[in-house]
Amino acid sequence: MEQKRRTRTWCGFLLLFVLLAVFLIWNLFAGSVQLSASQIGQILLGGGDDLTQKQIIMQIRLPRMASALILGGALSVSGYLLQTFFHNPIAGPFVLGISSGAKLAVSIAMIVFLSRGVRSSSALLISAAFIGAMLSMGLILLISQRVNQMSLLVVCGVMIGYICSALTDFLVTFADDSNIVNLHNWSNGSFSGMKWENVTTMAWVCGIALILTFFLSKPIRAYQLGEVYARNMGVPIKAFRAALILLSSVLSACVTAFAGPISFVGIALPHLMKALFKTAEPLLLIPASFLGGGIFCLACDLIARTAFAPAEVSISSVTAVFGAPVVIYMMVHRKAGRE
Repeated sequence: MEQKRRTRTWCGFLLLFVLLAVFLIWNLFAGSVQLSASQIGQILLGGGDDLTQKQIIMQIRLPRMASALILGGALSVSGYLLQTFFHNPIAGPFVLGISSGAKLAVSIAMIVFLSRGVRSSSALLISAAFIGAMLSMGLILLISQRVNQMSLLVVCGVMIGYICSALTDFLVTFADDSNIVNLHNWSNGSFSGMKWENVTTMAWVCGIALILTFFLSKPIRAYQLGEVYARNMGVPIKAFRAALILLSSVLSACVTAFAGPISFVGIALPHLMKALFKTAEPLLLIPASFLGGGIFCLACDLIARTAFAPAEVSISSVTAVFGAPVVIYMMVHRKAGRE
C-alpha cells in the first residue's frame, strides 16, 4: 500500500512537471509574431540581432508566462487554505467575494492616484487589495457566526461579491479620466502588460506566503481531522485560523492587484489535485496545488490570447469555462456519494 502511494505521488508530480514544460514552451512560441525554435533559443541564450524579437520574448512573453505561473499557483493555494478553514469544498477567493473586495479596493486606489496624475506602485496595489480582501473576509466571518449552514454562507459570499463588483463598475463607468476607463480590461482579469518588476514583487510576496503555508502543514493536517482533534494535538486554534485567513488573503490580494479577479481556479484546482494524488496530505497538496494552478492559468492564458486572435478574451472567462464544469461535477459526485 505504501509503495502504491509513493508511486502515485511520483507519477503525479512527474505529470505536473511534464505539463508545465509543455505549456511553458507552447506559450513561448504562441503569438501574433511567429518565431522559430532557433531564433527563440538564440534570444534566450543572450544572442539574436533583431531587437524587436528580443523585446517580444524577453519583455512580453516571458514576464506574462511567469506571472501566470506564479499568480495561478497562488490563487490555487489560497483556495486550498479557504476550503480547509471553512471545511467547505466550494470555498474560494472568488466565490466568497474576497477577490471582488480586493478588486474594489484596488479600483479605488487606482482612480484616486490616476486622477491626480500619480502612477500607482506595486506595493500600493497589493496593500489596497489586501485591505479589500480582509474587509470582505471580515464580513464573511461575521456572517459565519450567525449562519449554521455552509450553503447559506457561500450564497452570502456570492452576494458580497456582486455588491463589490457593482460598486467597482459604478466607479469605473462614471470616472472622467480616460485612463481610468482602461480599468475595465483589468477588472475582467488579464495577465497582459506584466513587467519584470511586477514579476519580482509577486514572486517575493507569494514566495514568502507559500513558505509560511508550508510551516502550517502539520496543523492543517490536524485541523482537517476536526477542530477538537487539532486542539488536543496542541494546535492554537485562534492563532491557526488567523494565520490561514492572513495567508489566503495575501495570496488572493496579490493575484487581484496584478491580474484582476480570476474565477474558479481557487475552487477547482485543489479538488483536481486531491483526485490526482488521492490524498489530503498538505505536504503534497500545497506544492501540487501551486503547480496545478500555474499550469491551469498558463493553459487558459494561451487560449485567451490565441483562440480569437488578434482579439484577446479575459482570463476569467476562460477559467470559468473550464473550471465551472469541474466544480459542478464535484458537487454532483459528492451528493451522489452521500445518497
